[in-house]
Amino acid sequence: MPTIHYLLKDGTTREVDAKVGASVMETAIRGNVRGIDAECGGCCSCATCHVYVDDAFIALLPPPDDMESALLDAVASERQAGSRLSCQLTVTAALHGLTVRVPDTQV
Repeated sequence: MPTIHYLLKDGTTREVDAKVGASVMETAIRGNVRGIDAECGGCCSCATCHVYVDDAFIALLPPPDDMESALLDAVASERQAGSRLSCQLTVTAALHGLTVRVPDTQV
């Protein structure tokens, strides 16, 4: 079972075991990770599940599609090179150890 590391804005890290096929957002919600609001429930319409993917994992992920990219342009915290919507990141075995940083704010 892959483990996702969520770096929280208070400097702590939460490690949550993820189910292959679940999203990084669903894993955060199941693990009660603070800072992943996911107001739309994962349908890629609110951008309140924004995270910063660690550079070591960016190449393992498909690039954002046009809809995700447009939402990332309007996130509350600064968009960076590793910015992604966690609802659009599907957990695979290759993502074991994935590290994402939760931004300071989602709204």
